[in-house]
Amino acid sequence: MKNSILAILAVASMVACKKNETTSTDKAGDSTAMAAPATDSGMMNNTDSTAVTGTADAKANLSDQDKKFADAAAKGGMMEVMMGQLAATNANSATVKSLGQMMAKDHGKANDELKKWASATGYTLPASLDADQQKQYDDLKAKKGAEFDRMYTDLMVTDHQKDIAEFKKEASGGSEASLKSFASTTLPTLEHHLMESEKAKASVK
Repeated sequence: MKNSILAILAVASMVACKKNETTSTDKAGDSTAMAAPATDSGMMNNTDSTAVTGTADAKANLSDQDKKFADAAAKGGMMEVMMGQLAATNANSATVKSLGQMMAKDHGKANDELKKWASATGYTLPASLDADQQKQYDDLKAKKGAEFDRMYTDLMVTDHQKDIAEFKKEASGGSEASLKSFASTTLPTLEHHLMESEKAKASVK
């Protein structure tokens, strides 16, 4: 009787061992299955790099004029915002303060639109003013009272005349459709700015 009980226990323990083996085999199978997504992520990485290449292609299709215009618009827009903020604070005349506020607000919006275009195209815009623009800004910052107002309004008239010519050139002769559209839709705002700058200039003589 004892022998038969021992035999049964022995068989039971062997069955249990078999189950453990099966379970560990299943687990090994599971870990193999878990490893599969690593290949998928590899494929996703390939897809990402293809997308980047596509963006680079769009960037490569920009003409020299497009690049020159985008760079000038980015730097010019930054300067308009910086000088506008300065005028809103430092101007002596209420008319010039109001002009500065409008410049900072409108050019800030235009700068955001240009940044969206650059992001979509993969183009890197300048992040700071060039040396001449920085000097103009520093010179303006040093002025006070009526002298500040005269210099600021002079700069705004001159800059907007130049900007309008550049934006018209890009709108008619640019190669990249989205950038041409940006130029043409921004033109009316620039023309309005020129008109207001001329009025402000006349008022501070």
